[in-house]
Amino acid sequence: MKAIWNGKILAESDNTVVVENNHYFPADSINEEFFTDSDHKTTCPWKGLASYKSIQVEGETNENAAWYYPEPKVAASEIKDHFAFWKGVEVTE
Repeated sequence: MKAIWNGKILAESDNTVVVENNHYFPADSINEEFFTDSDHKTTCPWKGLASYKSIQVEGETNENAAWYYPEPKVAASEIKDHFAFWKGVEVTE
């Protein structure tokens, strides 16, 4: 699977975990050069507290377009430190 935005591959892995129709990419599969930290957080009742990263590609920023669970609840332990995408990021094979 690949996560692509603005013509660049943000992440690529054959070992994504699918939860609620989202592919979660392992942390070691993301191209860190495109990611910046964000203070944004959300809470999922069964997964826990999600942290976000913004994506920067060729001078354009996609705010809070990647999220991950650094300390997920037990029910979501398989996605610990895995990244999922939205806001126009294409996830494809």
